[in-house]
Amino acid sequence: MPEPRRRRIRKKPSNHGRFLWLSGLLLIPVMVFGFLYYDNDTTEPQPLTSQVNVATQTEVADNMKQTPNNVQPCTTPPTSSRIEIDISEQKLHLFCDYSDHQEKKIYSISTSKYGIGNKAGSDKTPLGLHYIENKIGEGAPKGMIFKARRATGQIAEMNVPGAGDLVTTRIMWLKGLEPGMNSGQGIDSYQRYIYIHGTAEENKIGQPASHGCVRMYNRDVIDLFERVGEGTEVLITE
Repeated sequence: MPEPRRRRIRKKPSNHGRFLWLSGLLLIPVMVFGFLYYDNDTTEPQPLTSQVNVATQTEVADNMKQTPNNVQPCTTPPTSSRIEIDISEQKLHLFCDYSDHQEKKIYSISTSKYGIGNKAGSDKTPLGLHYIENKIGEGAPKGMIFKARRATGQIAEMNVPGAGDLVTTRIMWLKGLEPGMNSGQGIDSYQRYIYIHGTAEENKIGQPASHGCVRMYNRDVIDLFERVGEGTEVLITE
């Protein structure tokens, strides 16, 4: 008499196995979304890309307004230089030191519309002694828009409603020198991305209007950029 066939008993997946399987399915759209939308905004300055060549001189002329050049000192490269920013006057003072004398140049600026402050997320302009840690944007046309310190290849249109807090033309990235005031956890000017930079809202220069940075006329920020080096001290006062 033949032996009866043994029935195969299919084991049901455990609750733990089901949980892992469902978790894997749920992670797929999250990973795809993160890949598409992640912005690698590191603290390292990014070099100019070839996109800067997209802008033509015609575009620049159409979009940029001529900025008055108020004074003419510092016409030759100084042996050393330093910057003082006066928030109450909305002025930036550049002191150019030579072997036998000192010259000063004054630029109109715009600091934060939210006032003075050092906390991360406050969008306020910090006080105290800083220095220029990085200079970014050399060779870019006036009005070039930068995002995450990268040139986008687009030229900003000046003074249009809703232009917002665009970073244009040149960037001088400031690093705080005073621990507990503009350097350290939660108050660090460098980690807050405090820059001296050009703006698409040139009509607001001379009044507080930024989100923490120091804005300048695009023509002026090029002029300043060429007269100072990385390591230049920047003192921000009330």
